[in-house]
Amino acid sequence: MQVLQSLFEKYDSFRHTSPALSKRRFKHKDILPLIQQLPYENMVIGKSFEEREIVKLKVGEGKTNILLWSQMHGNEATATMAMFDIFNFLKARGDEFDSFRKDILTNYSLHFIPMINPDGAERFVRRTAQGIDMNRDALALQCPESKILKNMVGVLKPEFSFNLHDKRTLYSAGKSGKQATVSFLATAYNEAKDWNEVRTKAMKVICGVIEFLQTKIPGHIGRWNDDFEPRAFGDNIQKWGSSLILIESGGYPDDTEKQFIRKLNFVAILGALHSISRKSYTKYKLADYEKIPQNDNYLFDLKIKNAKTEVDGKIYETDLGINLNEKNNKAATDFTVDSVIADMGDLSTFWGIEEFDAAGAVVRPLSLYPELIEKHKVKKSLSAAVGLDSSAYFVLEGNQTQTIVINGKIIK
Repeated sequence: MQVLQSLFEKYDSFRHTSPALSKRRFKHKDILPLIQQLPYENMVIGKSFEEREIVKLKVGEGKTNILLWSQMHGNEATATMAMFDIFNFLKARGDEFDSFRKDILTNYSLHFIPMINPDGAERFVRRTAQGIDMNRDALALQCPESKILKNMVGVLKPEFSFNLHDKRTLYSAGKSGKQATVSFLATAYNEAKDWNEVRTKAMKVICGVIEFLQTKIPGHIGRWNDDFEPRAFGDNIQKWGSSLILIESGGYPDDTEKQFIRKLNFVAILGALHSISRKSYTKYKLADYEKIPQNDNYLFDLKIKNAKTEVDGKIYETDLGINLNEKNNKAATDFTVDSVIADMGDLSTFWGIEEFDAAGAVVRPLSLYPELIEKHKVKKSLSAAVGLDSSAYFVLEGNQTQTIVINGKIIK
């Protein structure tokens, strides 16, 4: 636990400062020069469908292999950023972590694939250039990227594997109002979801990491659903004999570019490696793992309570659940946000990342307020009504108050 605390406290001294990694929408061409600057063995292990080189880095000289890969889904970049922080950590010397580095790098060889789906990263989309979800291609192997990953597993025969992903920011940690900021899974290897030695080792390593992370983001840790997916890499790699640890990065308040979650990934991955090198994970039990709340769907980006809506001259009270969706620009280097009213009615069993009590104010379309449209420079063509699946541009009109919502954001 003390090592993880120190990693958390000293993170800034290892954080890779490249501007390319300060936002999630970096490209394959952005990380290649960063890889070449590192003092580690690297090799091209194949090419993507669009002929981008997929690079693996090897750190350590141990006989036992550990394999870590990121951006299987091209728009899931948090762990890729954290990998470069980990590279900085592993090459440092003369600090309190020297003993840890020696343990892991003497006894293990770490194999990192920072970007296994570079074509998807180019577009900042989930799927490969073929339009295929690579994480559902472990059997058919229709993508060259899938063949590369399966070959690496077969050649290296890693004792542990780390499958590093991002997920929707609206997953909650159980039935709660807290985002599942980091979620874990020891994937199932069969329909019965049995626990053999391979899967059990992954579960125990996860428990040790979570025990620490809960001290930093209490209530924000989730457990992914472990239903067996026969086409998925995680499930199959567990089946093939490597203890697979799935880490999914979700959302955290005011962390749009996931820089804080990047730090959590740095600590989680290194903490897992420390636990593996010292065998400290052996003390945990399945009961510890099952206490972790499962990811669930109880969140909106904005929840407005106790509003009144008028339809055909009739007024009734309702809650509004509003979500914000990122939309890539043409080059996928930045994004805009589109809002949608995802639900209406009694939303008392849901939470909002942001919540607002309308206290009986009536929802009026912003299109009725030309002066506000001009003042706030709204260029979108606005609907004459506010309803389910419409964009969230409206005014909450109270007796003596007026609250404006523009594209799902409250303007105060």
